Amino acid sequence: MDNGNDISQPGLWRRFLSGALPALAALCMSLTAASVHADVYGYIDAEGMAHVSTEKLDERYQLFMRGDATFDSDKIGRGVPGVDVKPNMSSPLMKLMLQHPNLKKYEAMLDQSAKEFSVDPALLKAIMAAESGFNPGAVSPKGAIGLMQIMPETAERYGVQGDRRKTIQQKLTDPKINIRLAARYLRDLQVLFPKRLELAIASYNAGERAVQKYNNQIPPYPETRNYVQLVAQFYQLYQPGGGAANSSGNTDKPRRVEIILPGRRSMPPPTSIE
Repeated sequence: MDNGNDISQPGLWRRFLSGALPALAALCMSLTAASVHADVYGYIDAEGMAHVSTEKLDERYQLFMRGDATFDSDKIGRGVPGVDVKPNMSSPLMKLMLQHPNLKKYEAMLDQSAKEFSVDPALLKAIMAAESGFNPGAVSPKGAIGLMQIMPETAERYGVQGDRRKTIQQKLTDPKINIRLAARYLRDLQVLFPKRLELAIASYNAGERAVQKYNNQIPPYPETRNYVQLVAQFYQLYQPGGGAANSSGNTDKPRRVEIILPGRRSMPPPTSIE
């Protein structure tokens, strides 16, 4: 991610496509064939903070979104957004995820960027939910910034530069810049992995080279596996008629959402095209 070029440039495609390691194909097939649970758990604590995880981490976590009993992680492409999501519409947490104030606040930006780069707005919403829990001020330990958790190196690659007034990091706190960069990046990832949306989602989390390293399969990193699952569930939820249109009630003020991806500690540093 340390260059300032658009990955859609023809000269970089050969470098992208040459990154796969065929020798790992057999390993990948065995890793991706395993089924994983597609349920999502969470709760809202006494201070009003929501906690969401793809696993029931303790007794506080309650099932609020059920998917297929299991799904093959290598076939999510056929299940995104086709994962059979069964949301618990009576759950306060579900209402929060569907009607978070920042979803409405940034809806015009999401729609505009989605249209500009031919990305499904429901996918942008799902990424936003999984990445930052709708928090424009979120900064990860690795330095990812904002609603869509953009790394400064990625922003620089797409031409964002610091100046006397603002650093790249400060510019990434601007929701409009942050969302637009995410849409552009997702567009390029979908072009890179045509008709394999699960790989675009996995690349957003782990980097393109990680996906190519494992022969264009979802890498065997627990965080990435959980991330793809969570985004797939949210993607279905934010589709028209997926739940938002049928929900009721309002959230009176912005609420904090913590997204926990089991396996994060085993996740290596993000990898991407050099």
